[in-house]
Amino acid sequence: MGEIQRHIYQDVLLEGHLIDSNILSRIMGNVMELGGDFEFLTLDIGRQNTDPSRVRMRVFGKSADHMQQMLARLTSLGASPEDLQDAQLAPSPADGVFPENFYSTTNLVTAVHLEGQWRTVPNAEMDLGLRYNPATGEVRGVAISDARKGDLFVVGNQGLRVTQQERPREIADFEFMNSTASSEKPKAQVIRQVANILREVKAAEEAVIVVCGPAIVHTGASEDLARLVRGGYVSVLFGGNAVATHDVERALYGTSLGIDMQTGLPVPGGHEHHLRAINRIRLAGSLMAAVEQGVVSEGLMHALVTNNVPFVLAGSIRDDGPLPDVITDTVVAQEAMRPWCQKAGACLMLSTMLHSIATGNMLPAAVTTVCVDINPAVVTKLSDRGSFQTIGIITDVGLFLKQLADELNC
Repeated sequence: MGEIQRHIYQDVLLEGHLIDSNILSRIMGNVMELGGDFEFLTLDIGRQNTDPSRVRMRVFGKSADHMQQMLARLTSLGASPEDLQDAQLAPSPADGVFPENFYSTTNLVTAVHLEGQWRTVPNAEMDLGLRYNPATGEVRGVAISDARKGDLFVVGNQGLRVTQQERPREIADFEFMNSTASSEKPKAQVIRQVANILREVKAAEEAVIVVCGPAIVHTGASEDLARLVRGGYVSVLFGGNAVATHDVERALYGTSLGIDMQTGLPVPGGHEHHLRAINRIRLAGSLMAAVEQGVVSEGLMHALVTNNVPFVLAGSIRDDGPLPDVITDTVVAQEAMRPWCQKAGACLMLSTMLHSIATGNMLPAAVTTVCVDINPAVVTKLSDRGSFQTIGIITDVGLFLKQLADELNC
């Protein structure tokens, strides 16, 4: 791309807990990674715990395009150009299409400068476009499927301010867990802190999302999760066809994937049980109807229905049936999940990689997110896809849920 040109530069501003939250080092690292250079113009480091730091940096590039590439990365990390200008807008060329060079959102609080004032974007979520309504002056993040021809969207990185999720200097409740996910964390202490978080979120009347896969049933943990439901620590459950199907299979036949839940041994003809369970629910009309008719009298889905806790079951190509409650249109499933993500105070992700990643894509960075899985790669993939706030607990989900329900006296 050539050598750095000292006459091609942009002065940027940073403010906040830049040192403690590792923001400043990430900014510098990204400039160097992209082949740029920088120098500090002013550097004011806060001395007290509550004091923010303030930095002015001059970033040098190799060309105008190279500078724009660096500014796009730095904007997402919380830097803003000193020479403030209004954001640029362009119309959508067709339904379901963003304009070229559209700004793609992060899960951090974002503001857009238009007509001389900052406009905060409600509901932080990654991978959206920023649509501007001239009639109301509102800027809102929308999914690409919701774009309509002629809608005005923010393009480029001019006039944008992203507020990084900061880590204050005080030792936070989860501070010792904010390192790389490890199976060597002290589990009793970890679970005690998860329980404290759930108590706080419940007391604040915020939503607790539980995202779970069929391993909850296979490991015998569905009843422990049902205890959390009955205790009021689950506001909504996200899952797929499998978790509900195998929970019903367990309630009707005492098996999960044809394995006897008491003996751990295969049952003759057990491979048919999940299909027979689906058939029974389809005959009843829905999971709620099956509970009301007495077809299903125990288990996780029974606890959700009887405690009026909603659930969103999103379908996949692998599904048998599926159950009548499963949403087979993925866009519709996203629309059902998104409002819960925006009002959540906490999210528990329990042994399901794909649903956890999908939910993480919709969660604001401020939502306390705990991922429990026996496989460390699940936590790593969440972080790689932008859900950097996720706290990983590498353990058997069955043991985790039992100890958590015990800790909460459910």
